[in-house]
Amino acid sequence: MASNKQETGQTLVILTGPTAVGKTALSIALAKAIGGEIVSADSMQVYRHMDIGSAKITTEEMAGVPHHLIDVLEPTEAFNVVIFQKLAKEAMAGIYERGHIPILVGGTGFYIQAVLYDIDFTENDEDTSLRRKLEAFAEREGVEALYERLKAVDPAACESIHAHNVKRVIRALEFYEKTGQPISAHNEVQRQNVSPYRFAYFVLNDRREEIYSRIELRVEQMVAAGLVEEVQRLKEMGCTKDMVSMQGLGYKEILRYLEGELTLEEAIYLIKRDTRHFAKRQLTWFRREKEVIWVEKPQVDQAGQNALDRMQEILHEKAIIL
Repeated sequence: MASNKQETGQTLVILTGPTAVGKTALSIALAKAIGGEIVSADSMQVYRHMDIGSAKITTEEMAGVPHHLIDVLEPTEAFNVVIFQKLAKEAMAGIYERGHIPILVGGTGFYIQAVLYDIDFTENDEDTSLRRKLEAFAEREGVEALYERLKAVDPAACESIHAHNVKRVIRALEFYEKTGQPISAHNEVQRQNVSPYRFAYFVLNDRREEIYSRIELRVEQMVAAGLVEEVQRLKEMGCTKDMVSMQGLGYKEILRYLEGELTLEEAIYLIKRDTRHFAKRQLTWFRREKEVIWVEKPQVDQAGQNALDRMQEILHEKAIIL
């Protein structure tokens, strides 16, 4: 393996798409076909004890394919794009040493972008006074008021950041206050970076009604499998709503139910609704990314061509596999 990836272009395959589209099964088949190992680009599966609500892949589903960045942190630990990038790079270094191909799989577009374009997050973050002020504002005035502040200075950022993702809203406001530049403009510049990898960026998609139907079914299956009990155990372990882990879809709503703020029916309704909204934002993000290869399930089926076959053809064309 050559050491200069800028010249040689180490291989990298990405398989992403909206939640519940069917990435897991396809990623296993792809890894087996091309000698790949999977690096999870999921912000929740990284946590131990959070299996049901994160739709975490099981050992059986892995079918012998090595997976990285799953069950590596405790729910009490923070996780963000900087930590993800570091862990992903470490995992990929090992995969290259073993002569395999890393396959980055998951729906967190910002995490994927961070690795694909090797974004430098080095910045002087010692002054946290502004962050503390924004956190206090959110606590005092509410998350919607904080979100309105972001809308006023960077409406484009609000298209990919949910109002209840307080940490990302604060990060965007903090970036604007410190630099005078909208974070959406900064991210657009970062998208123009040239990747150091020889890569294929697949986005698996399906008809919207199919995705929404699978989301509804998945949420119902999670509840039936014991989502409420899982969140109760996390609560007993000391997990609170201000922790990164408990702000994930499914967890924050059930925690509100357990704390008497919602009925179970209301919590389930919110999980389904917000997961649909999340899938929509994911697709908005992927449409803005350059050099993505859309794998549309209906088109693939109608053409009588298997998605895996098509992906392998493209990987051959790009000389990612021989």
